[in-house]
Amino acid sequence: MILYESISKTGGRPVNEDSVGSVEKDGQMLFALADGLGGHGGGDIASALVVSKALETFESSDGSCDLSLCFVEGQNELMDEQRRRGRMGDMKTTLVLLMISENTAIWGHVGDSRLYAFDRTKIAFTTKDHSVPQMLVNTGEIEEKDIRNHPDRNRLLRVMGVEWETPRFELAELVGIAPGSSFLLCTDGFWELIDEDDMRRELKDASSPGEWLAEMEKIVLKAGDGRNMDNYSAIAVWNR
Repeated sequence: MILYESISKTGGRPVNEDSVGSVEKDGQMLFALADGLGGHGGGDIASALVVSKALETFESSDGSCDLSLCFVEGQNELMDEQRRRGRMGDMKTTLVLLMISENTAIWGHVGDSRLYAFDRTKIAFTTKDHSVPQMLVNTGEIEEKDIRNHPDRNRLLRVMGVEWETPRFELAELVGIAPGSSFLLCTDGFWELIDEDDMRRELKDASSPGEWLAEMEKIVLKAGDGRNMDNYSAIAVWNR
């Protein structure tokens, strides 16, 4: 049984540029989360558009959906919308997708919105940000823990809403999952204010995805108190 819950909040900002969504079809579910860039009227439209298009692509597919098509169709729709509005390059967004059944899961992402995969309470996989700090981690110049407070943390190397010569999203391999698997999709406004140990601890103690999110949100809000918090969004998914 797939259980899930989501949150999407403005934080300390006047407009929420994050978007979340989900849809079910033929025993599979698609979860989508995006963090828009470009200011009000740019980022919020971009994130909502790619989430909506990904869900529509999944829902209208015949048989099993090709997850890469959800990214490609979202990118094409966003570029078309930029041309219609005369705002080329001004409406950009991240996107992370999870397609899951009771037996399998596959995910993909572009930008610095993340997916964490948990086996019971152990983190089995984390997406790697498409950002300058992550590049510095990859080259050994900084450690993973330094990403959260790095001065260039918001400099992204891959996003949706700029021309792609080749696809810029990254897909994982299809994996088998068992009861006890959990997933967390979240924007940087969420993960920058909570570390992985807290995620795991709250998962261990939670009785539902909603409770898990609520307890993590308390940590996020405490850590963000007195700061100009970014929008923060997250989707918790349990296979039980």
